[in-house]
Amino acid sequence: MKKINYYILIPMLLIILAISIYFISPIKTKHNLNLPSNSIDKIISYLQKERYSVNILDKLFLEFTTHPIKGRIYISRKELPRYKFLLAVGSKVNHYTPITIIPGETTYFVLQSISQKLDMNSTKLNTAYKELKKYNEGNFLANTYNIPIYFKERDVIKFIIDNSFKEYKKISKTYFNEFNLEKFKRILTIASIIQKEAANRAEMPLVSSVIFNRLNKKMRLQMDGTLNYGIYSHSKITPKRIKGDNSSYNTYRHKGLPNNPVCNVSKSAILAAIMPAKTDYLYFMKSSKNGHNFSNSYKKHIKNIKKRKEYLNKF
Repeated sequence: MKKINYYILIPMLLIILAISIYFISPIKTKHNLNLPSNSIDKIISYLQKERYSVNILDKLFLEFTTHPIKGRIYISRKELPRYKFLLAVGSKVNHYTPITIIPGETTYFVLQSISQKLDMNSTKLNTAYKELKKYNEGNFLANTYNIPIYFKERDVIKFIIDNSFKEYKKISKTYFNEFNLEKFKRILTIASIIQKEAANRAEMPLVSSVIFNRLNKKMRLQMDGTLNYGIYSHSKITPKRIKGDNSSYNTYRHKGLPNNPVCNVSKSAILAAIMPAKTDYLYFMKSSKNGHNFSNSYKKHIKNIKKRKEYLNKF
């Protein structure tokens, strides 16, 4: 009887050892996965298509230890023990929804987009923003943020602002050896005008140079983009609007910069605000192509306006 038990026990121990080694062995992971279903069978099939070496043992592990759900998950490590990887696949904590903040968009519309995409209460999002903001505008760096699905409204706003200011501080310390909230607000304000006015990234340092040149000469900026603030982000700027807007954003009526950034900006716009091109440009006008013609005199600027009108009259 003892011999029989011995012959049964040894193979069982070897099997347990083999299974244990299997689950603690490392597996290379990808940072982002998009689980197609709550079905474990479909998840295993998906992982196999993603070139993960998984089989019936992994399926059984998922069935008995976790409850995977459909959606995107983020795994921070490039390699994990197999059992930790499977636990990560089945954990709600790792699930996220990507939120992209478009360069040049105002927070008014960003919060609406977040509310719709994450199915969150817009009032709670606005309340959290008012509580956590450092500036009236420009607190979100234009980027894509992976928002954990278990976050509440305040968590989302804090997550985006914290990550944005982490990058702001990094940029500021690189170029100024410090981060000063008020000084960086000025950089963001200039960057927001650049973001609204430049046709592309290559133009940003040129638009930046125009802003600095006009400020140095104590000229009004007279830029339409500054009036695309808040709820007016997508509004066409008309003579009536210019005449009726008394805010500091109206750079046709008020000298200097607006009191706050106009919108949320990209890193490229911030760098352009810090490092403008060295030019004598004071004006720019839309060209016949996807860009602007820059000039250093009003006379040349008028010629560029005429060129633009001639181009539009062809259509």
